[in-house]
Amino acid sequence: MASNERTPLIQVVRVGPARERYTHSTLRRFCTIILATTLVLVVVLFLLPIVWLPEGHRHKANPWSSPYPHKAWPRSNGLAYKDLQDVLLETPDEGKAREWSEYYTAGPHLAGKNLSQAVWTKEKWQEFGVKDVEVVAYDVYINYPLGHRLALLETSGPTVEELEKRELGRQQDAAAYKVKYECSLEEDVLEEDKTSGLPNRVPTFHGYSASGNVTAQFVYVNFGTYQDFEDLIKANVSLAGKIAIAKYGGIFRGLKVKRAQELGMIGTVIYTDPQEDGEITEENGYKTYPDGPARNPSSVQRGSTQFLSIAPGDPTTPGYPSKPGVPRQDPHGSIPSIPSLPISYMDALPILKALNGHGPKASEFNKFWQGGGLGYKGVEYNIGPSPSNLVLNLVNEQEYVTNPLWNVIGVINGTIPDEVIVLGNHRDAWIAGGAGDPNSGSAALNELIRSFGVAMEKGWKPLRTIVFASWDGEEYGLIGSTEWVEEYLPWLSGSAVAYLNVDVGSRGPNFQASASPLLNKALYEATSMVQSPNQTIKGQTVRDLWSGHIGTMGSGSDFTAFQDFAGVPSVDLGFGPDKKSAVYHYHSNYDSFDWMDKFGDQGWHYHIAITKVWALFAANLIETPIIQFNATDYAQGLGIYLEKVVEKAKASSVKEMKTFSFKPLTYAINRLLNETILFDAHAAELAGGIDQGVSWWKWWSKVKLFVEVKTVNDKYKFFERQFLHQGGLDSRSWFKHVVFAPGLWTGYAGDVFPGLTESIDFGNKTDVQRWSKIITANIDAATELLK
Repeated sequence: MASNERTPLIQVVRVGPARERYTHSTLRRFCTIILATTLVLVVVLFLLPIVWLPEGHRHKANPWSSPYPHKAWPRSNGLAYKDLQDVLLETPDEGKAREWSEYYTAGPHLAGKNLSQAVWTKEKWQEFGVKDVEVVAYDVYINYPLGHRLALLETSGPTVEELEKRELGRQQDAAAYKVKYECSLEEDVLEEDKTSGLPNRVPTFHGYSASGNVTAQFVYVNFGTYQDFEDLIKANVSLAGKIAIAKYGGIFRGLKVKRAQELGMIGTVIYTDPQEDGEITEENGYKTYPDGPARNPSSVQRGSTQFLSIAPGDPTTPGYPSKPGVPRQDPHGSIPSIPSLPISYMDALPILKALNGHGPKASEFNKFWQGGGLGYKGVEYNIGPSPSNLVLNLVNEQEYVTNPLWNVIGVINGTIPDEVIVLGNHRDAWIAGGAGDPNSGSAALNELIRSFGVAMEKGWKPLRTIVFASWDGEEYGLIGSTEWVEEYLPWLSGSAVAYLNVDVGSRGPNFQASASPLLNKALYEATSMVQSPNQTIKGQTVRDLWSGHIGTMGSGSDFTAFQDFAGVPSVDLGFGPDKKSAVYHYHSNYDSFDWMDKFGDQGWHYHIAITKVWALFAANLIETPIIQFNATDYAQGLGIYLEKVVEKAKASSVKEMKTFSFKPLTYAINRLLNETILFDAHAAELAGGIDQGVSWWKWWSKVKLFVEVKTVNDKYKFFERQFLHQGGLDSRSWFKHVVFAPGLWTGYAGDVFPGLTESIDFGNKTDVQRWSKIITANIDAATELLK
């Protein structure tokens, strides 16, 4: 039929069978599927690691890239780990340590008055190979001495009380009294000790002491501890309006002044009693320095009277760095408002003898009042008060200024930028010397840095970043380190692995350490690798001759801000005296280069021993792929600390304390212990896998391994931070750690679970319950972190 406009346009077309286009269609289809699947897998495998890997390490997801921080990992980069250890053991030199000590101790270097030393230290570190070094300044509220006087006055005329009744006041005292004894307030100049006679030597004074001129009767208060004052109150000894005569020792000196001030006393005098010197005394037949090892009678311990257990650092900027232009707070919540002076026992003798026959004797009190070392000099250790016609005139003139302090900070960048090890020592001293405190540590730090510099010359590049710090202002109140931590807290919170402190590196043969329990294992390992200078059997190490006791972290040195404020696990190392050691003249002109050379460390071997322990300890933390922490030690430590708290509660005189249940805390610690055992075992297994290595073609396994290592290290790094309570401790909120803090009335010594122990001391059940819940929450957070 012909087509027209009405016919359909559809036609039937006959189609023949299709011609086969490709002879291998099945094979081609299979190849297409394989290629498409491969493309999808490649995209997935590229994207997933980028998502999973920690930020800053995502470039390591590429198959052709190593997932490790550097190509040689887990071996050290550029130098085998064993070779690095050999360098750190072989490089430190006694002659060099002696040279550094002689420089630092040659003249006065008070806080804020040692810029030339800061610059010299910076240049030395750069010379050793640390290129990134700077001097960091803080503007700090601080005092310097202008004048002082301490005189024993006597009158046969009107007494102080009578003068006051006549409204003549205490300013008329000098006219009414005659001088019975004028204290020299000086240390003897010794021909054998060249820095003891420097014309610009530092006067005897207390840091952060109040200016004042007071005249009053005086009372012997033993060591001036909180309990000593309680004993005096119970004995009805009149304290208000009097001047306290206290012995150094037992607690931080500033807390002696603090308690005297709280009880209405108007001044404090502190002296060093030979009681503190053990067997090595003049009474026992030993000659005094410089002729022998006993204490020189004129030696005076200077030092800070800041209320260290309340807050360290600049007292006008608590919790934030003291930079120019920042707001300043009233400092008097953490420094004294009554004057104080340090004196020698030679100057103390006439004052103590003047109390003979007045008031009860120390021998009538408890065991903590016994043992005064000046009985052979005629002191009977009567308490007083002194008779009303026998008084002390105490004059203390201080200049308070806002003055720059100078930290020296050096950095060696590692291949892992967010894992940082900090090593520090303070440089400032109360005197021209400071050969023990702090410059034995300063000499060791220089030798340590020089040793790492030698390793870098041999090609070594550290795995983790290293920060070296020479702090200023430690002696006044840990100022340089505290201000630096406060300024860099966000960075430290995210990156700091550990802080390793050496203050007094050498003043005897007895190795001593305090540490966060996380570091116990690494500390034992480091001391096992260093030969002891005082071997009784050939080959003995420092560990062999050390008791192994590791103290709890308190305060008194630059680890405080790291451990108690920032939650960075810390350690404090050094060699101290034993019972046969020469008496160490702490904060005295006789803590000098000449004393160290003759008595403290003849041959300078202990300076080198502490350098090696410090360096190997650091190298272990810097170089090992898995951070060398042990969380199980920490959990076990918490259990021991809780036992002490329970014992304290049971010994309380408050019934509610005796019966308080600590079961929730016990259960929390047990849960943590179980988790730490599993976690440490996993870390050890992972370390074993790292040692075995991964073949190059198993790149996905390398990515997985890197993620596992980074995850474990992050958990170790942040473990200590779980024990921070941002509200801080009651009445001293600067201290954030719920496990460690200086004792409220000790200052130096560490207190464990301080919130709990202080609440028990006050007999406050509500606060005990509150702190038990806070600590339990912190422990549970640490447990969750490790899961």
